[in-house]
Amino acid sequence: MASSSTRISRLLSRSSASLFSRGGKGYLGTGFSRYSTATALEEEPIKPAVQVEHTQLLIGGKFVDALSGKTFPTLDPRTGEVIAHVAEGHSEDVDRAVAAARKAFDQGPWPKMTAYERQRILLRAADLLEKHNDELAALETWDNGKPYEQSAQIEIPMLVRLFRYYAGWADKIHGMTVPADGQYHVQTLHEPIGVAGQIIPWNFPLLMFAWKVGPALACGNTIVLKTAEQTPLSALYAAKLFHEAGLPEGVLNVVSGFGPTAGAALASHMDVDKLAFTGSTDTGKVVLELAARSNLKPVTLELGGKSPFIVCEDADVDQAVELAHFALFFNQGQCCCAGSRTYVHEHVYDEFVEKAKARALKRIVGDPFKSGIEQGPQIDSEQFEKILKYIRSGVQSGATLETGGDRLGSKGFYVQPTVFSNVEDGMLIAKEEIFGPVQSILKFKDLDEVIERANNTRYGLAAGVFTKNIDTANTLTRALRVGTVWVNCFDTFDAAIPFGGYKMSGQGREKGEYSLKNYLQVKAVVTPLKNPAWL
Repeated sequence: MASSSTRISRLLSRSSASLFSRGGKGYLGTGFSRYSTATALEEEPIKPAVQVEHTQLLIGGKFVDALSGKTFPTLDPRTGEVIAHVAEGHSEDVDRAVAAARKAFDQGPWPKMTAYERQRILLRAADLLEKHNDELAALETWDNGKPYEQSAQIEIPMLVRLFRYYAGWADKIHGMTVPADGQYHVQTLHEPIGVAGQIIPWNFPLLMFAWKVGPALACGNTIVLKTAEQTPLSALYAAKLFHEAGLPEGVLNVVSGFGPTAGAALASHMDVDKLAFTGSTDTGKVVLELAARSNLKPVTLELGGKSPFIVCEDADVDQAVELAHFALFFNQGQCCCAGSRTYVHEHVYDEFVEKAKARALKRIVGDPFKSGIEQGPQIDSEQFEKILKYIRSGVQSGATLETGGDRLGSKGFYVQPTVFSNVEDGMLIAKEEIFGPVQSILKFKDLDEVIERANNTRYGLAAGVFTKNIDTANTLTRALRVGTVWVNCFDTFDAAIPFGGYKMSGQGREKGEYSLKNYLQVKAVVTPLKNPAWL
């Protein structure tokens, strides 16, 4: 079975080949053209081959209504129409979920199971996720708007891989025996931290579900997870599969709702032992403050970014254009680590800009359930309007709008793939996280200059470097103040590779062995030795 990072590369290669083999005309004759067409977007959207089965809260192993009886609509980004009405959790529902998680941790079998038994349950859950690949992918695309091929061929297989990875860790978590001065036996115990509160975003709902739930369960914790209000459906479906796999009641609880109500209640809850949040930097500050003001619970934060993608003088321009395009436009540009500041050396700048414009014009936008689609709609009207506002700001600040800059069609939240050249560091489009399909191309002269400019940001999540020179690559990878540097690749994610940011892009690391530390306490146990044979 190919790795998830390999699948991304294959999908990127296949997409490029299919586009350029048609002489830049896209899929003409099948309802698509450059950017797709307004006519294609006005067609009746494809009906997803999945039923929405779960819209209630999952508390104590049972699907239940919110105590208030309130619901909220979750919308189809293709049309803005309602998919389903979902239970709206509030503080009293968070209380119920935390109580269920606390009971499961203090009295239930989960932390008392052998690590091997926990591992087997996680592996069974991964098998069920794999079995229901198509249903999960359809729910993810329907609720989020990302291309179905991306959901089904990349994200759900990656979801499965992540849980198998963490299942493998379950019986390999252990402490140490520590030598000490004097006649003492000293050991450390790595204990589950307790009840973990987890808040996930809307851009990668199931992958963030795995990043949070996987290590927490492997370490023996119980969970209350709040989904994003824009995308509540897939996590409920996945959580049901975990219970089918034998996860005890109360170990994994899922509350849908809004940040100021359910999210704030979870972040400030006095009986939550650990908090993990993925989302914007501004919201991350609020979450951190709520955690501190309550019981000072430790917090892991994976926040925003404004990642530089640096194209050096020696780059193969065609390859660099394709990779930079992928780095920015993947997932409709709705990636915290998107390569949203494209720095290009002055000697290849003009050629790069022309080819980047041509590539954006060939990008296939349309109903994400159609085969061959590269870009679906943005998540909702708020994000849609935010992106258009930033595009207007770019024009007003003097950047050159090479292509795009407007909506596509008259319904749904589709935005034209947009490219700006002659962008300056002080412009909003170069400073702030747009979270949309807007590529900003900046010019640089030498390495010292681009290092200083790339680091001159409040963010530090990721960076891309495109060069043939190993010395150049080594210089940049050590100088850039970011948590991940991709050299001649981008968005290469693997279960074992840690991910997280410097500066205001967050604190802590997710994925890999590093993520386990977020969900463990270390206890030192010291016992006197009487007449020891050795020390």
